[in-house]
Amino acid sequence: MSSVPVLTIDGPSGSGKGTLARRVAEKLGWNLLDSGALYRLLALAGSRYGLEPHDEAGHAALAGTMNIRFSGDASGEEQIWLGNDEVSRELRTETAGEGASRVAVMPSVRAALTERQRQFAQEPGLVADGRDMGTVIFPDAPLKIFLTASAEERASRRYKQLKGKGFDVSLAALSQELAERDHRDANRAVSPLKPADDAELLDSTGLSIEQVEQAVLALAKARQLFR
Repeated sequence: MSSVPVLTIDGPSGSGKGTLARRVAEKLGWNLLDSGALYRLLALAGSRYGLEPHDEAGHAALAGTMNIRFSGDASGEEQIWLGNDEVSRELRTETAGEGASRVAVMPSVRAALTERQRQFAQEPGLVADGRDMGTVIFPDAPLKIFLTASAEERASRRYKQLKGKGFDVSLAALSQELAERDHRDANRAVSPLKPADDAELLDSTGLSIEQVEQAVLALAKARQLFR
């Protein structure tokens, strides 16, 4: 494992871990790994190459060859590139999320992406956002956060986020999709969604993103990850 300090943030869909990870990474000046985007990218690339949704071998092979990169625009919003295409908006749809959840249960796909994710751990440090960052990808991370919120609040947050980006979405449909994804992620045979044994549990229900960020930074400072 890398000696580079790593802070992992795991949790269910809609818990706010992506926004939190970006804010903490920016505050610390660390690198960012949006692991969920990798699975969304793979699902998107698979559909573009005509792979069947359950073609595990095809998706595993594609995982090692995808041309991807992360960057930011002038306002600080994350940009995600697949080849020469900027696909951030496409990746944030519920369709992309559903596809990611399906390919994420495939053992050979997860194996193919494991080493690629670990390569993101570079100086001065890494904030890794996902579902198995603290349990599988970076089990030796000095600080692991498991972020959650009530199902109602998570659905409401996702609804507001997508409506704000101009998507036509239904709160009822989002609630149903989140419930199904929660069940699939928690019960998959490989790397099920669960807190690491040494994770700090943080329930963000009723908290602002600023409050959650401050709590995580306080934990990071207490672990002497920064001065």
